[in-house]
Amino acid sequence: MIELLGILLLVQGGGGLINRLLGSTDPSWFVQLHLLPSGMHVVVSALMVAGGVGLLFAERARKQRRRSE
Repeated sequence: MIELLGILLLVQGGGGLINRLLGSTDPSWFVQLHLLPSGMHVVVSALMVAGGVGLLFAERARKQRRRSE
């Protein structure tokens, strides 16, 4: 379940970031682009990518610790 949340954050954040960096004004299906003011899109998208990557690495480390015990 944590992996699913990490992947979701990574996809939503990465897609929203690419959407804004390429200059699109259409919010498409990226949730943060619908909910937040336009000045916050890039920052929140980058934070979502970082959060998703962090969750995925933390879950991977947790699984490796379990295997080594």
